[in-house]
Amino acid sequence: MNIQVGISIHTDAGNKFFGQGPYCLLRGIQQFGSLRASAQSLGMSYTKAFQILRHAEMYCGFPLTECKIGGEGGGGSILTVKGEELLLRYESFRSSCTRMVGELYQK
Repeated sequence: MNIQVGISIHTDAGNKFFGQGPYCLLRGIQQFGSLRASAQSLGMSYTKAFQILRHAEMYCGFPLTECKIGGEGGGGSILTVKGEELLLRYESFRSSCTRMVGELYQK
């Protein structure tokens, strides 16, 4: 049997602003170098992906991505330092929760 844990971050008022969706979008930006390519890999429209990230940024209080303007090979996106830090912290927290839930399940 496989236990899966879903982790999402909400405001005090209960508004979800970060979870698996934004996490996957940010990982895709790291992988593909663009929000458009990240969204496409997830079967999501660019507009929806853009809205998801702007919503997360609004509640985080800092930008998660930076745009690279045109030039050779065209433009794209990269994660900010704080965006990368959020991913690492989210992964660590999710991993700890998954491990704890697995231990509880075994009991």
